[in-house]
Amino acid sequence: MNKSLFGDLYDKVFKSGNPLYLFIGINVLIFLAINLLATFEFLFTKNTTAADWLTLQVAMPPYLPSLLYRFWTIVTYMFSHRDFFHILFNMLWLYWLSRIFLDFLNKRQFIFTYLAGGFAGGLLFIIVYNLFPAFSHTVQFSPPLIGASASVMAIVAAVATLVPDYTIHLILIGPVRLKYIAIVYFLLDVIGIAGGNPGGSIAHIGGALLGFVYIKQLQNGNDWSKILQKKSKLKVVKKSSTNVKNTNLPDQKIIDKILDKISKSGYESLSKAEKEQLFKASKKND
Repeated sequence: MNKSLFGDLYDKVFKSGNPLYLFIGINVLIFLAINLLATFEFLFTKNTTAADWLTLQVAMPPYLPSLLYRFWTIVTYMFSHRDFFHILFNMLWLYWLSRIFLDFLNKRQFIFTYLAGGFAGGLLFIIVYNLFPAFSHTVQFSPPLIGASASVMAIVAAVATLVPDYTIHLILIGPVRLKYIAIVYFLLDVIGIAGGNPGGSIAHIGGALLGFVYIKQLQNGNDWSKILQKKSKLKVVKKSSTNVKNTNLPDQKIIDKILDKISKSGYESLSKAEKEQLFKASKKND
């Protein structure tokens, strides 16, 4: 008997072992919980008091005394949304760019980039709102930070730094290299600090900087994501006559060859052997 739609979705999110689907699933579930509560509450009471309260419990305030009593929001904010188009575009960009990310790097590195990007965005948000005169005088009444945008920007910046010439096709625009997309988004966020959503723009910048610096460190052989790696109690030491430097990245020749082919004909043009090379390169540090 065929599985139900919900059964298939459950397996995809929680049993596939793919952190991309897991993170998208968590974002969607929290979004539905808040907005379904708001809908039912509105139908019976004509207000959304409970849903607004729940939103405050997952959104991160910039005011330090408030943050002290809602310390968990440094994590929950990066998985929470209230507005439909906010979550829609965040999840679309997360899906598109994370698939490229996971072609070249592994799951642990993806999880680290998403979480660390969210932490970096939240930290920069708190620092700016409490230090700069434009916000510090009214920080107590400033709206809290909510949404996965900082984490998504970390993924975008990481991929654009790792494979800057990777080309994707945008509707109405055509083929664009990732490095140009990342630069444009970063500049828009810098300009947006003086706009209508300064907190979001600041968080995006923090996430983007984390993604950029992480990949630069990774290219130098420093994989920060190893803090998420389980330590084995039993260590086996094997002597080797040669010293091989492991940069935790696939061979540059493989990247260049595949990028050229993808840029010309798209990912689907890769042969089975080339896709297997990408897969093996992305899994070698799992």
